[in-house]
Amino acid sequence: MSTFQPETIRVRETRISCDGSGDIPAALGHPKVWLQIDEKGYVDCGYCDRRFILIGGPADNGKG
Repeated sequence: MSTFQPETIRVRETRISCDGSGDIPAALGHPKVWLQIDEKGYVDCGYCDRRFILIGGPADNGKG
């Protein structure tokens, strides 16, 4: 049995946007949403489950 691991993206800003694109065209993603990284040092997108980790923040392990 495998466990789904959402994509992790390290970012330099605490306010970021996500539209679900990346390796796929933006038209196949989801509506663009703005996300705010809080004191935990990360935020998860409610649409695609991507996790955005603030570089140098408490959740940053240097990988991803």
